[in-house]
Amino acid sequence: MRRTTLGLASTLAILVCGWEQQAAAQQYSPDQYGEMKWRGIGPHRGGRTRAISGVRTQPATFYLGVCNGGVWKTTDAGRTWVPIFDDQPSGSIGSIAVAPSDPDIVYVGSGEGLHRPDLSVGDGIYKSTDAGETWTHLGLRDGQQIPRIAVDPNDPNRLFVAVLGHPYGPNEERGIYRSTDGGRNFERVLYVDEHTGGNDVDIDPENPNIVYATLWEAMEGPWENAEWTGTNGGIFKSTDGGTSWRKLTDGLPDEEQGGVIQVNMALSPADSKRIYATVASRQVGIYRSDDAGENWRRISDDRRPAGRIGGGDLPMPLPHPQEVDTVICTSTVAWKSTDGGRTWLALKGAPGGDDYQNGWINPDHPQVIGLASDQGGIVTLNGGKTWSSWYNQPTAQLYHVAADNAFPYRVYSGQQESGSVGISSRGDDGQITARDWHPVAVDEYGYVAPDPLDSDIIYGGRRVVRFNRRTGQVSSVGPVGSGFRQVRTQPVVFSTVDQRALYYANNFLWKTT
Repeated sequence: MRRTTLGLASTLAILVCGWEQQAAAQQYSPDQYGEMKWRGIGPHRGGRTRAISGVRTQPATFYLGVCNGGVWKTTDAGRTWVPIFDDQPSGSIGSIAVAPSDPDIVYVGSGEGLHRPDLSVGDGIYKSTDAGETWTHLGLRDGQQIPRIAVDPNDPNRLFVAVLGHPYGPNEERGIYRSTDGGRNFERVLYVDEHTGGNDVDIDPENPNIVYATLWEAMEGPWENAEWTGTNGGIFKSTDGGTSWRKLTDGLPDEEQGGVIQVNMALSPADSKRIYATVASRQVGIYRSDDAGENWRRISDDRRPAGRIGGGDLPMPLPHPQEVDTVICTSTVAWKSTDGGRTWLALKGAPGGDDYQNGWINPDHPQVIGLASDQGGIVTLNGGKTWSSWYNQPTAQLYHVAADNAFPYRVYSGQQESGSVGISSRGDDGQITARDWHPVAVDEYGYVAPDPLDSDIIYGGRRVVRFNRRTGQVSSVGPVGSGFRQVRTQPVVFSTVDQRALYYANNFLWKTT
């Protein structure tokens, strides 16, 4: 194939000008589309999910916060999920906390609460006082990313919020915030600088005046996998209810060892002096403190439970509420240790990467566990012997959408973490089911472009493959060579003028007929 000499900036300018001219020439009357209604066609497969919380007194009730799908609720242990946040302006969720002393009070933090090339931001924190029936926006609107909320176990109006801040630049609304009036007012109680945000916050269940927090210095760049991190964060502790703080360092990586970049931590409900933490430095390690954070030590050289690399995807420890030496670590696989973190066995997942993000264990019924993953949310009522399905949540994180010219027509996209989607717009069995849904060989990112002249031929992906639906054959057909860059969501589009012409763009514009 021949590479053009047209630079990407010029290409974008031409494309934008052409689009603006076309849009100006095509003004459609609302009467032509006013009767069109949205309908869900699936797929009913969960998407990337960061937040999950159960209700202590209602073991079958869980709330799920999806990175780009709002908040969902189940009252039957994950058999069915109901959307309860669709009327709110933000659909990006990073944290959920149910007040331990009042199950009707639910706090939701918007924004994914991580750093990655494909993220969405939120607009602050929300609250429900009727178990998710209605919602009120509380504030922290410019925080954009709220990865953690901790509610006082005895007072539903006292809470701490970790605010990560803008992912692409500095801003002031970062750090750890405290409210004592149910979120009507927030006071910033821990702050380092405009580049360092709040990542985690935990309240000691035995003494709510003891609060732990972690800060994280990080920023995304304007191109794929461009990120900057620093060591101005770390682990902090307050013994006066969050008014004053001191940094905990003994036993953690020092600057010569790479310093502490990001930390996820959790206190054991069985003994709050036992704290588990995953720490990102030059490598990710699992650490433990047995004296309320004063001293730390790395407890395992097993790389599997620390397999995620940080950047928001740092593993999350989930201590057993009644057994101090039992802990689950949500990583690419969910791992479990019963000897204080020295050895680990797989609890749930495949080595290929279910990619678990977070979880919640019922304090009174520790066999009841909910896990949030890049595949959606799942629940077990028997300690992990069996789990609910994630094929009942239409929360797929889809990058782009295209339709072919078949009848009934099919709709295509790449789904984050789950490959490609090709689903029929109607089914032959009275509804659209899994029989009407088939992957089309494109990777999880980027565009899908069905051939307008042959609906059984589909192109797409970040390096461009061709899938033949009739034969099942997959061919790599994209440009090869050096001097150009491939990232996640490269455009692959057929021309509407010459339907034989397929365009592809990386830092160059390509064409094949």
